[in-house]
Amino acid sequence: MANPHYPVLADVGHEDLAYALQGLSMSHAIRIHTYGGAEVLRWEQVRVGQPGPGQVRLQQTACGLNYIDIYQRTGLYPLDALPAVLGMEAAGVVEALGDGVDQFEVGDRVAYAMCPGGYAETRLIGSEHLVKLPEPVGERQAAAVMLKGLTAYYLLFRSYAVQPGDPILVYAAAGGVGLLLCQWAKHLGATVIGCVGSEEKATLAQANGCDHTLLYRHEDIATRVRELTGGEGVAAAYDSIGRATFMASLDALRPFGVLVSYGNASVLIEPFDPALLTTKGSLFLTRPSLATHVATRALLDDAAAALFGAINDGLLHIQIGQDYALADVASAQRALEARRTTGSTVLLP
Repeated sequence: MANPHYPVLADVGHEDLAYALQGLSMSHAIRIHTYGGAEVLRWEQVRVGQPGPGQVRLQQTACGLNYIDIYQRTGLYPLDALPAVLGMEAAGVVEALGDGVDQFEVGDRVAYAMCPGGYAETRLIGSEHLVKLPEPVGERQAAAVMLKGLTAYYLLFRSYAVQPGDPILVYAAAGGVGLLLCQWAKHLGATVIGCVGSEEKATLAQANGCDHTLLYRHEDIATRVRELTGGEGVAAAYDSIGRATFMASLDALRPFGVLVSYGNASVLIEPFDPALLTTKGSLFLTRPSLATHVATRALLDDAAAALFGAINDGLLHIQIGQDYALADVASAQRALEARRTTGSTVLLP
């Protein structure tokens, strides 16, 4: 028998009251019910309850857009269950605290990366994923930089530790991660060679630390890199493209060079014989993930401190190329897939 104190939830006019009486509230989020193209993204009402032990309820003011969102939408990176809220990065203000949360307070400005469920107005999230925002960093900036900036950090300091004088190759140099990579690497003393898709993007990359830019649609990457490095090749290639550039990246490396393959903007790399690394100069190949590099509180805090320190010291300038309403994320994802974006894209709930 229905409880007379709780109206039928299908009665839209009473939903908010019903959820409020149960400690729940209504919010909106972008969910998918099946894998596919951008058309599967749906703007839907969702219930948000009280935070459980170790959780906070977060009112999100800005969300990030990243290629991993597209990998999850298409099923390249399968999700645990459907329907699911997409999005891996956002910033906002803490609304409520669950039991055992003592490192945050209501009203704190916080941000996170690599935690599914980011495409939402309000959400519950484990406090272990959150970092407090220092005063100079705005929430919109944080949503543009958390995932990409932490990625740039582990690429430059953990995957291959860039040294002064190192020549390096950066793909998608005018993208969100690419611009941060170029700026930070230049500060470390590297000679930065950036791959871009247009003259406009080349100009942007050069303004953000690139010493040389290559138009990958019109130039042979490995040949051009050899010319720019006196035939030596680069110390490291940071490749977010995948199969389409894999061989070019290997051919651009100097002996003992490192290929850091950290994305699949084209398609997954085909299986290959590891002896290929021997014949091309005793090369190293690594396939890192940000999830591993922020898997513990210590790892996350170290990386976030380095990122915010670089921003505060003026080493990194956050480039937000475009804003979209969160409800219009399908348009934003299509633009990202078509490589029509520059810098970071911010989604506004």
